[in-house]
Amino acid sequence: MATHLLLTYDFPPIGGGIARWMAELAKRYPAGSLVVSTGQHGEASEVDAGFPNRIDRLAIPSRRLRTIHGILLWSRRVAVLARSIDVEFIWCGNIKPAAYPAKWTMERTGTPFGILLHGGDLLILQHQVHQSTVKRKTAAALLGSAAVLVANSDWTRDCCLTLLSELDLDAPPDLVRVVPLGADPERFRPGLDTRDVRARYDLGAGRWLLTVARLTRHKGIDTALRALSGLLPRHPDLRYAVVGAGEEQHALKAEAQALGVTDRVRFLADVPDRDLPALYNVAEIYLGVSRVMEQRVEGFGISLAEASACGVPIIAGRSGGIPAAVRDGETGLLVDADRMDAVVEAIERLLADAALRARLGAAGRLAVERHYNWDRVTADLVRIGRELGTAARQVSG
Repeated sequence: MATHLLLTYDFPPIGGGIARWMAELAKRYPAGSLVVSTGQHGEASEVDAGFPNRIDRLAIPSRRLRTIHGILLWSRRVAVLARSIDVEFIWCGNIKPAAYPAKWTMERTGTPFGILLHGGDLLILQHQVHQSTVKRKTAAALLGSAAVLVANSDWTRDCCLTLLSELDLDAPPDLVRVVPLGADPERFRPGLDTRDVRARYDLGAGRWLLTVARLTRHKGIDTALRALSGLLPRHPDLRYAVVGAGEEQHALKAEAQALGVTDRVRFLADVPDRDLPALYNVAEIYLGVSRVMEQRVEGFGISLAEASACGVPIIAGRSGGIPAAVRDGETGLLVDADRMDAVVEAIERLLADAALRARLGAAGRLAVERHYNWDRVTADLVRIGRELGTAARQVSG
């Protein structure tokens, strides 16, 4: 069986949605058919042993893969791997830095590569190419060399096509393809026992709202806090759990204090992945009220798929790629995340209607079982890699 390479800066034990996606590929690609190339991070050896595919780590920390020296070392290593194990296709977990060693290797071995796009990376790159001629040329060289660009939603695809046009790059019909993301329906499922996580994280009685996200401003947690404050007079048993860490953590805690809701909110940082399924099961409603801010956007929203897998109804922002993850009126409610009154109205509607909550949650669970799951995502990427790898070999042969 031909081998594929996955070049990724984000990989466990690093946390976050991109690292989750990369780990699921390493887990679900046919055993022995994928090699993951990444950097060192913490107790990596224990993590790596749990995958059926090889994890090849450079002798430098992951954070140094973004440096010129790190990219050079990475490029040399990837070229060696491509030659020694007869790699058919290379996947890049992001544009930068992973596309640099992929392009280097393609130029030396002829191995084609594809880039996985996330949404925010395109907004950042679009801003950069407008500010710098050098970055414009670099972006054109990296994107123009790829055999395929894989977007996680229609919104991300459209953003990519706009950027390609601005870079004066031709985009054949099959260059940019959409592969929506998903969740693991075996791990994330309804009906889990929540007693341990309730005790561990002090989640007592009441009706819980939940957000699982990196604490950045565009995630809309500030809007959710204001909504909670407005709802408490009518719903004194309402609570809000925020799972994640980030640069806005202190500001959000201060905001909760200023709103007088500190005793109703739990900020839960450093939550291990093993606790997430049960934490989703604590929630009556999942809040994902992200909005587009500067160069930040939700390209899809893996946590939205995880909440759906657990049968939790969702209220989410109608922005970026979120409509790919949440079907309005079917698996959740989409709102204008910049309007706190719209968020309040949606929460009120779900709190008052148990039948609607059950219907949305059940439909979300079914959508994950049928389509929004990692088995389907991996199968799509394996198929695309095989298709383009085979085509490249036929041309070179």
